[in-house]
Amino acid sequence: MLGACGTTRSMLDAEGNPQTAGGALGAEENGENDPFEGFNRAMFKFNQKVDKYALKPVAKGYRAVLPSPVRKGVSNFFSNLREPIVILNALLQGKFIQAVSDLSRFIWNTTAGLYGLIDVASHMGMEKHHEDFGQTLGKWGVGEGPYLVLPFLGPSNVRDSAGLVVDYETYPPTHMEEQSTRDKLLLTETVNKRSQLLEAGDILEQAAGQDPYIFVREAYRQRRRNLIYDGNPPAPEPPDFLFEDDAKPASDNTALADERSPPTDAPVQ
Repeated sequence: MLGACGTTRSMLDAEGNPQTAGGALGAEENGENDPFEGFNRAMFKFNQKVDKYALKPVAKGYRAVLPSPVRKGVSNFFSNLREPIVILNALLQGKFIQAVSDLSRFIWNTTAGLYGLIDVASHMGMEKHHEDFGQTLGKWGVGEGPYLVLPFLGPSNVRDSAGLVVDYETYPPTHMEEQSTRDKLLLTETVNKRSQLLEAGDILEQAAGQDPYIFVREAYRQRRRNLIYDGNPPAPEPPDFLFEDDAKPASDNTALADERSPPTDAPVQ
């Protein structure tokens, strides 16, 4: 559901209306590349119930107890922890200048920013980037594969699911010797992230219509495509039927012209 809400927030304009790079939501609304739809819908409903009865109430309590500056510091801290993932994947994608900038962000925020609690790098003009191994595989030409809804983790696909494994191993808390501390960090990060997406979750319920599963699926696909191409995805190819006339044999066109043209020996009037 975090993935669903995060996807929804990124796919809405300032007025809360769905938007995509192509101007229409649903690049694959005919259901292509979703062979596991039965399983996916079951997982989607399961995730909705987990969010409704567990995660969302805890996130509301978290927001009510902690003031905004504290929550902002927590968000900055976990964002900084994920910078090594961004740096590694920027390098793997050949974005060396960006990787240097991301490394500078990590150093400045870890030191001057008190372990990332304060985002001093952004104030210094260093842009925050979002890279993961699923995007890297996409850059390498790996297809997304069938759409897949993961339990607890939300919308994904076969390629991005494989990328999650690499991202998990790159995430510093994964390798902490004290497992209880690691688990507390992961739980805090999840609750904090959900608290940031409370409004997006409400918009999802309002904008998704009668079938939120389709809405989330197509929004996720569009968002991942935009991330892989850094916000400039190639324009979709026009339908084949637009070129049916051009594909007619030259002989047919010639015959038609002959029928319409007068004989060359006809008298001139």
